[in-house]
Amino acid sequence: MPLTFTLDPAVTPALRDGILDLWTDVSNAGGSVGFVAPVTPEEIRPELVKHLAAMAEGRTRLLVGHDEAGNVAATAFFSFNTHRLMKHWVWLYTVMVHPKHQGQGYGRDLLAAAADAARGFDGTAAIRLTCRGGQGLETFYGSCGYREVGRVPGAIRVAPGDDRDDITMLLTLA
Repeated sequence: MPLTFTLDPAVTPALRDGILDLWTDVSNAGGSVGFVAPVTPEEIRPELVKHLAAMAEGRTRLLVGHDEAGNVAATAFFSFNTHRLMKHWVWLYTVMVHPKHQGQGYGRDLLAAAADAARGFDGTAAIRLTCRGGQGLETFYGSCGYREVGRVPGAIRVAPGDDRDDITMLLTLA
């Protein structure tokens, strides 16, 4: 069953808890969404609160995908540039699909829904995102139309002796 995507959903306790559970599960499955396993919801909660505060201030927008049971199964956050020379592109971050739904095309669906949403943002011509090297994410994003436009070697320290590249990807919207 396909996911149902909603841009700017009402932030209810159920949505907040669903995002927190998703973020925890993705992190603990090895996903590169700002944390390294093992992680608890309490460790992630302060970062989620920052995302929600940015949404309340209008600096960030949320795209959420629900599965057929109504559970939060995927998310992507848009962050808008405030610099007058960079308002024509947005950042996409905290891009997640629940591990139990991976391998079903939902990641591609999420990125397509994100591109569709961004096309509706006034003056937005491109989406940028970053990903952690060493997991093949740049290949996945490349297969979804993104191209690598920058790489900082060893910028992400996952663990002592395990430094990964920080890769910047760009999708030009047509």
